[in-house]
Amino acid sequence: MRMIFYTGVLTTLLVPAVAWSDAGRQVTIDNFTFSPAALTVAKGTQVTWTNHDDIPHSIVVTGIGAHSKALDTDGSFSYQFDKAGTFSYVCGLHPHMHGQIVVR
Repeated sequence: MRMIFYTGVLTTLLVPAVAWSDAGRQVTIDNFTFSPAALTVAKGTQVTWTNHDDIPHSIVVTGIGAHSKALDTDGSFSYQFDKAGTFSYVCGLHPHMHGQIVVR
């Protein structure tokens, strides 16, 4: 995991770096894991999830009704995030798999 260091007058804070891009972004599914697990994008960005596992997975973005069909190996699903906010998602077939998209 890449880390970013912030140094202030009173303290140094170590926080995980979060992926950020204004362009379309990719989330890969491999070994029952979303990578990156947290992604920050600008409004209007299309995010694409691609399954590299040998078994199907699906994407369910909670709270906005976006969901994919079951994605076989190398299958993909894209969604354009047009509103700012924090959006959690899970694999509909394996709900212990989860991630987050932050839209600014």
